[in-house]
Amino acid sequence: MPAHNFFDLTGKRAVITGASRGLGQYFARALAKAGADVIITARKKEDCSVFIKEIEALGRKAYAYALDVTEEASITAFADAVIKDHGYIDILVNNAGMNRRKPALEVTWDDWNAIVNTNLRGSFFVAKAFAPSMIARGCGRIINIGSVTCVFGYAGLAPYSASRGGAAQMTKALADDWGKHGVTVNCLAPGWFKTEQNKMLYDDPAWVAYLCDRIPLKRPGKPNDLDGAVVFLASDASEYITGQVLLVDGGISTGATKAMLEKK
Repeated sequence: MPAHNFFDLTGKRAVITGASRGLGQYFARALAKAGADVIITARKKEDCSVFIKEIEALGRKAYAYALDVTEEASITAFADAVIKDHGYIDILVNNAGMNRRKPALEVTWDDWNAIVNTNLRGSFFVAKAFAPSMIARGCGRIINIGSVTCVFGYAGLAPYSASRGGAAQMTKALADDWGKHGVTVNCLAPGWFKTEQNKMLYDDPAWVAYLCDRIPLKRPGKPNDLDGAVVFLASDASEYITGQVLLVDGGISTGATKAMLEKK
């Protein structure tokens, strides 16, 4: 009898929010390559059409839905439609997020609400919308996407850091709440990866050099560096892991830097 492949997602159904571009597409692609069929979202369903064809070319089923995680009615309608169309899901990746880089003294009330409501409140209510069907089946994997700001704070990122730190604590609370039902909740926290939100930073060679000096592996993350982590947290291999923050950051959260060592 062949050994069980704990990382095989064949037959699983995964929802990935905010997957019209960026890391969301990498998460969806990794799960599809591991065997999962994927349900992806964007504010405009049409924004997913090209990516849907790419996933189908991998031999997996793919479906696109419109979702605005800042609107409760949109979340409810989306979850109801997915359950009606597919019966249940096995995996939820709460990826939809946003940021506005500003010094703290320039952050407006609307900036704060836009960032925190998208990254934190949205993730909670999407998880809440799908949890009942997971609880009823006695199994499920919820993966909240955080960042290194789950554990670090950075200038110019006060609301964003608050939202990601909140996501880490929310993850622990939901893990405790739903663990008895066989539902695991974990937080995947990428370090510094080039995305649409921060690509302007990477146009500055001095900044990139400064960043790489602070990362023990001496380079920013590449999107595929997250593939193994998201598949792991979605798979049977992580069955006894819940309430955890998994940092995929090249080691920057160790706090060690060349400059610091030279001062000793």
